[in-house]
Formats: sequence, structure tokens, C-alpha cells
Amino acid sequence: MNRWLLGARPRTLPAAIVPVAVGTALAVGSGIIWWRAAAALVVSMALQIGTNFANDYSDGIRGTDGETRVGPPRLVGDGLATPSEVKRAAMLSFGLAAVVGLALSLAVGPELLVVGAASIAAGWFYTGGPKPYGYAGFGEVFVFVFFGLVATIGSAYIHTETIRSIDVLGGLVVGFPVTALLIINNLRDIPGDTESGKRTVAVRLGDPNTRNLYVGAIIAGFGLLVPLAVQRSGAAFGFVALPFAFQAIKLVRSGVVGRALIPVLGATGRLELIHGLALALGLALTA
Repeated sequence: MNRWLLGARPRTLPAAIVPVAVGTALAVGSGIIWWRAAAALVVSMALQIGTNFANDYSDGIRGTDGETRVGPPRLVGDGLATPSEVKRAAMLSFGLAAVVGLALSLAVGPELLVVGAASIAAGWFYTGGPKPYGYAGFGEVFVFVFFGLVATIGSAYIHTETIRSIDVLGGLVVGFPVTALLIINNLRDIPGDTESGKRTVAVRLGDPNTRNLYVGAIIAGFGLLVPLAVQRSGAAFGFVALPFAFQAIKLVRSGVVGRALIPVLGATGRLELIHGLALALGLALTA
């Protein structure tokens, strides 16, 4: 695989695609402006990729991606690219998000500039800067807020130019499965993160409680479909992903550790993508 494609971490892209799809579907009926939807998708994906490169760079120069790490290869940690190259890739990705976001802000309003700047800063300082909040156990909060609430509500807002209760509820539904992706990633990395001093939620909670947190996040993502379906019946389409949820939960409950958790990450990504796209389809059809 091309090293830059590897560094972009394509398996994480459902976290960028789903909130835009759901947010756009929530706006159906209010009038979709398709170039804005496409721009929102570009911004979301660029932010995700930029965050991935920034994480690779910051963890690499700190030595967090050391020999004890059991996940996929990392550009800096495994010597596949220099730190300056990876930092440049992060800046280019964030720059693309900024330029396209600026076009959206000119069409919608300056409030998007604030949201965009906060999103870029959150992506960089996740593991970057003197006191990265990802090392203090706030990574899940970042993912839930920015790739759940902000991305979903924002993707609806660029069309409706208002924040509605149904958009907030949709953001919550999206936020829990996408956060489960980070939870399972950090569960896998508990030994290496503990050794490097990275105090993630998984390190703080320990293995058994992190598995419970993962299951709780998955259940919450499905449970919130019920009140969302009360407002728009098509939200029930999201339940088609239940078999994938059972598969992922079964794997986590089996107690597998280390590299054996990598397939769980893939299963969670599939779950999030199917859950989100089915939800978006249902919302759009019943607008």
C-alpha cells in the first residue's frame, strides 16, 4: 500500500463520511444545496485525514509509536516517512479543509469560521502541542463532539441555517458509534500507551471497564434511534446494522487482546458505516 494512503488511515474515513451523510439527510425537505453538501464532505474528510497525519507526527516524535505498539504501521514511528514530511501532509490536509470551509462560510455565515478553526485546532492538539488532550484521556470527548455533534449538526446547518432538535439528536446517534472506534483502538493500545505515559480513557479505566464502555457506546447509538424515529420514522432504518453490532460486541466480549483486536476495529468501522448510511437513507426517504 502507498505509504501516504497508509498514513491517511482509510479505515477511519467512515467517521468523516457518516456525519455528513446523516446531516445532509436531516436537511432533506428544507432544500439541499448540493455543492454545499459536497464541500462539507471534503472538509470532513480533510479534517479526518489531517488529524490522522497530525497524530502520526506527534506520536512519532514523542516515541509513543514504539516497539510495544501492536496496531498498523505508522509513518514516523516505523520510519516510512520523516517527521517533517508527515507534518507537511497534516498541514496540507488542514489547509484544504480551511479553504473549502472558507467557501462555505462565505455562502452561509462567519459562524462557520469559528467552527472550522476549532475543528482544526482540536485535530492538531489531540496529540500535538505541549499538553495534548488525547494523552490526558479526552480523545473520546473530541471524537464525540467534533465527528458526532459538530459534523452532523453542521452538515444540516449549511442547508437549513438553523439548529433543530432533530439535528442534535441525529448528532448524538452518530456520535456514539464513531466514538466506539476510538474506544476499541485505545483498548488495543493499553499496554503501549501505559508504557509511554499516554493516559487514555482505556488506560484509566482498565481493560474490563473499557470493554463495557465500548458495548455501552454501541447500545446508545441504537437506543437513540428510537426517539429519532419518533420525529422521523425512517430513522428506524438504522436498525439494519444490528447484526454487525452483535458481531462486534461478541468479539469484544470474547476477551481478545493485542493484534486480535484489529479485526474488531474493522468490524466497528463497518458497523458505523452501515448504521450511518442506512440511517441517512431512511431519514431522506421520510423527510
